[in-house]
Amino acid sequence: MQARGRGLTIIFMRTKRQADRVAGDLADRGFAAAPLHGDLGQGAREQAPRAFRNGKIDVLVATDVAARGIDVTDVTHVVNWNCPDDDKTYLHRTGRTGRAGKKGTAITFVDWEDLARWALIARQLGLESTEAVETYSTSDHLFTDLDIPTDAKGNLPKDKRTRKGLDAEEIEDLGGPDSAGRPRARAGAAVVTSDAVVGTAAVAVATEAVGAARAAPGAGVAAGTRSPTSRRPTPRAAAALVVSRTARSRAAPARAPAPAA
Repeated sequence: MQARGRGLTIIFMRTKRQADRVAGDLADRGFAAAPLHGDLGQGAREQAPRAFRNGKIDVLVATDVAARGIDVTDVTHVVNWNCPDDDKTYLHRTGRTGRAGKKGTAITFVDWEDLARWALIARQLGLESTEAVETYSTSDHLFTDLDIPTDAKGNLPKDKRTRKGLDAEEIEDLGGPDSAGRPRARAGAAVVTSDAVVGTAAVAVATEAVGAARAAPGAGVAAGTRSPTSRRPTPRAAAALVVSRTARSRAAPARAPAPAA
């Protein structure tokens, strides 16, 4: 989340529960994030994309179905929190960045059990490499590939919290869960988990120590366990990280960068 040059970012989640949890965790860490999924009322489903377009939030944590129809030209990063199911889903997601000749970055977290699926997707798309690089929160290539400052922490510094947040975008009372007093996600953001810190894994950026981490016990990509008050993360077994960059105007296959030296 603290990569240099990061602008509007979409994090794609597999489930609605994941979207709520990650958006809330990001908000707790000072990032302007909001969830978008089908369980939200109509007013909230329109509020989040509108706040995203207006720049009041810069991180949209969404499921595939809810994100359909969102057309924003200035998305710089797309993060696949889970490995996509197939090549079509991958193209649909990553096609949200790198539009109109602009550069974009797509980040995919691949769990151990998804390595074969990712290899198949990469072959179908004709990517230069089908390998997902094993990544930890302390891996040097994580910082270099994503251009993350080496001193980045899990919380966004207060002087960089310039977005107004989701609450600054008016929500229309259109009925549904929102009108019934459903709790709304806070604007802000980063990613924590039960007992381990999940830096901004899904946001293509930094955990407490670096920049992308996942908090599922026993598995994850670019993950590092760390208590909220500790100063250095303990590397934990991770799966793999795939970073693709594109400057295409449409959802064309993104080309994976050469492995870091």
